[in-house]
Amino acid sequence: MNISSSIRNLTYIFVILFVGLSGGLVYWQVVKADNVTATIHNPRRCSAENAPVRGRIFDRNGVLLAESVPAKVCGGYIRHYTDPSLAAIIGYYAPGTYIPGIEGQYNDVLTGNAGRTALDNEINKTLHKSPIGNDIYLTIDERIQQLAVQQFNNYHPDTDPFYQQNYSINQAAPSNKGSVVISDPHTGEILAMVSSPGYDPNKMVQTLSNGDYNYYNQMDKDPDHPLYVRPLKELYSPGSTFKTVTLMAALDSGTTTLDHPWDKKGAVGPLFYDGHQIVGDNLGVGEFVFHFPITTEFAYANSDNIVFAQLGVNTGMDKWLEYAKKLYIDQDIPFDLPTQKSSVLNSDGQPLSTLQLATNGFGQGVDNVSPLQMSMVDNTVANNGVLMRPMLVSKITDQAKNPLQTIDPQVLNTVVSKDTAYQVRQAMAAVTTCGSGWHLSQNFGYTSAIAGKTGTAEVGGGLPAHGWMITQAPFTLHNADQMPALTIVAMRENGGEGAYAVGPSIWKMYNDIFDKGYVKVNNMPSPLYSESYCPATKLWQTR
Repeated sequence: MNISSSIRNLTYIFVILFVGLSGGLVYWQVVKADNVTATIHNPRRCSAENAPVRGRIFDRNGVLLAESVPAKVCGGYIRHYTDPSLAAIIGYYAPGTYIPGIEGQYNDVLTGNAGRTALDNEINKTLHKSPIGNDIYLTIDERIQQLAVQQFNNYHPDTDPFYQQNYSINQAAPSNKGSVVISDPHTGEILAMVSSPGYDPNKMVQTLSNGDYNYYNQMDKDPDHPLYVRPLKELYSPGSTFKTVTLMAALDSGTTTLDHPWDKKGAVGPLFYDGHQIVGDNLGVGEFVFHFPITTEFAYANSDNIVFAQLGVNTGMDKWLEYAKKLYIDQDIPFDLPTQKSSVLNSDGQPLSTLQLATNGFGQGVDNVSPLQMSMVDNTVANNGVLMRPMLVSKITDQAKNPLQTIDPQVLNTVVSKDTAYQVRQAMAAVTTCGSGWHLSQNFGYTSAIAGKTGTAEVGGGLPAHGWMITQAPFTLHNADQMPALTIVAMRENGGEGAYAVGPSIWKMYNDIFDKGYVKVNNMPSPLYSESYCPATKLWQTR
């Protein structure tokens, strides 16, 4: 009896030890497997079976942009990027380092730790098989991306004959720093995004994967800041492009009309707010303007600060800020990557003064915006007043291309009426046909009717201004239902006058995109010719 009892007790002990051992194995090999793999004290952390084969990244047409390839580095694989110009969007991946861009924001998707693949990969880990990541498809069109980079960089104001003409000489300054955002305004899809200068993501992962931080430190200390994601996270004074926001608010609220008359004092001044004079009628009285009144459309086409200061104030503080808020200014933009919040308010929380509202109205003041924000303004006008969520990721699939998630376009706001949006497009066409941008079509062709607004944002310190343009094409006169198919926003830091700093690049982009059929337009409208359109609409004056 005593022997039987001893055997039974011994059996219990073995059972308890077996259960404890089994539980320990499950705990360390399943529950804590990621921690064990990651620790620097684990000599097998870099074995291929412990490293996920990251998913690939494609453009909207299935063109490969990023993949993992075998290499003698930690994990047995290294990322390879086919287009370094997309580094600001895609980022880079090297084990054990900070992961920017899509690589970081969608890390769980690319490693297979999210979605249906996650369960399969838990089993793979237990069996010591490499986890498999999911693929991501972007809204980017690699063809448009390539030509956007090419045309933005094809900028030589010191030697290009275009910049040696009477109207363009000394209007632009050399600069390789800036942004381009090209969008489908009706879906919010971003077709191309340039952040210049950039860096080489392949060199970044090759060096970081071997523990070499020299290239990263070189880029980090570069005074041109190639690691900055300029279109999304850098804020600038928008200059006169922001007159578009004021025009939208003033037209939609009934504060003005395009044909509202402004006498000489109303158009030229002097105008004072809070004891400070507003300057910058930009009309060229006696050279281009010979009689008054002029109209609101004329003032917008020629970028009259005096008129737009009054429009901002006359619209009213609350109403003007209401339209800014509808455009997601001073709000977090719901986007696929981190963004910096644009603002038209004082950083210390103090209310805007009347002077600040007036100067905000023409794009100086305390306006600070990102290129993405101005793309959203541009898209709203092109989409008949409806603002779409900007999109960069279109779908997620497994590696067999089975769809796991499809991201549909999303309406964020109806900002202005359809009629207001068309009137703003008409005013933008006046800018590029008769106003500050009319020499562009004259020099770079009338492939399509491009509507836009120039901006020259003074920065002080003796530096050249930031040059901006927000544009859309093709514009159709007298037909609000035929909306522009494409928008392009570009800015060049310290590039000078907007029409000259970025205008030629934008016109060449549109010409290439439409000529090559990358964006198809049914019934391309006839362009507006300055010599006939401008005198007929009284947007040009004679003595």
